[in-house]
Amino acid sequence: MPARRRTGSVRRLPSGRWQARYWDAAGNRVAAPKTFDTKGDARRWLSAVETDMSRGEWQDPRLGDVPFAEWAERWMVTKAPKLAPATQDLYRYLLRRHVLPRFGSIAVGRITAAEVQAWLADLHRTDLSANTVAKAYRCLSGAMDGAVDAGLIARSPCTLKGAGTERHDEMQIATPEQVAALAAAVGPRWEALVFTAAYSGLRWGELAGLRRCDVDLDSNVVTVARKLGEVNGTLTFSPPKTAAGKRTVGIPSFVARSLAVHIDLYALPGPEGLVFPSADGQPMRRSNFRRRVWEPATAEVGMSGFRFHDLRHTAATLAAASGASLKALMARIGHASAAAALRYQHVIDGQDAAIVEFLERFGEDPPVPSRAHDDAPESTGSGHELGTPAGPMEPPVEPQGPDQDVRGGDDGTRTHDPLLAKQVL
Repeated sequence: MPARRRTGSVRRLPSGRWQARYWDAAGNRVAAPKTFDTKGDARRWLSAVETDMSRGEWQDPRLGDVPFAEWAERWMVTKAPKLAPATQDLYRYLLRRHVLPRFGSIAVGRITAAEVQAWLADLHRTDLSANTVAKAYRCLSGAMDGAVDAGLIARSPCTLKGAGTERHDEMQIATPEQVAALAAAVGPRWEALVFTAAYSGLRWGELAGLRRCDVDLDSNVVTVARKLGEVNGTLTFSPPKTAAGKRTVGIPSFVARSLAVHIDLYALPGPEGLVFPSADGQPMRRSNFRRRVWEPATAEVGMSGFRFHDLRHTAATLAAASGASLKALMARIGHASAAAALRYQHVIDGQDAAIVEFLERFGEDPPVPSRAHDDAPESTGSGHELGTPAGPMEPPVEPQGPDQDVRGGDDGTRTHDPLLAKQVL
């Protein structure tokens, strides 16, 4: 005779194991998702259900029966509008490549902490980088947190502290002499790009998106109003993600002079013309620039491994050396929150000018003579610059290795979604 309880009952099955059953809010009798070794175990489980119901914390285990693959797609539909296209692409890649093969067919409610830990250990035994494993873990954790918010499960099985923390490489900072050497090594066409990156702190996507109308050479300022992004080989322009990203940055006079010559020689015509187009007049592709221009230049000056994004670190470090406040520095490089950018605008305006005045000293008697004032290079009728690879523009070349699809972000080192990665200077 099964033992009756206020909320449910327990009974012994023919197999000898014990089953607990309870009544849900709709009046249906529901069996526990598992059976128990002893009658006491079944009663304790049922008591826990009664306690959760009385507190309003009860979770119907049947809601977690949805396969993880199905839930992940639903989760992405609700999350996608809040994400940049590149970040959406990163999420889908991580799910497809690393998460779904292990958990796709398992019900959300049956994914345990032990299974997550085993999966994570397996990923670490592959040739994936530690940062890619951390991204994959945060992707799974985000999906499971979404399941908690949706009421499918009571708690997330992703409980490992620190498992989603990335370890970024040490920032590399160039000296003003090294910046000048790099500017000379990349050649006249890209000299102004190097100087602007090193003394303004603009990101790659922000530089690639600059138009003539964004550069005010009378006031020596550059306005960041949009950025160029790339998703699955498609280049698109979009506004900065935050209000802090949309900013006006002062530049030293020697950078302004380099930009003036560059715009006359290489920028596309009209106010909307790109300041830094590719040699064939198209938006720049980061992978092509890195392979054709940047890597040969850094090797030439003995700086192999120095990333283009490290010019942004250099700009931030030089600006900080001026003695500017942290808020002024963050606003200059576009890292302040929208609220902070507005709250401290009156402070930022004055301190940005002080930063520029400090940077002026690095343009005095540069150790490597500028080639920006040389005669314009001869060119073919199609606009191809002599001394660069001939023929049609090649498709973008992605970096090799198991992590090539998870670089994220418009600078190749991070993503703009705080779930997947933290921003760094």
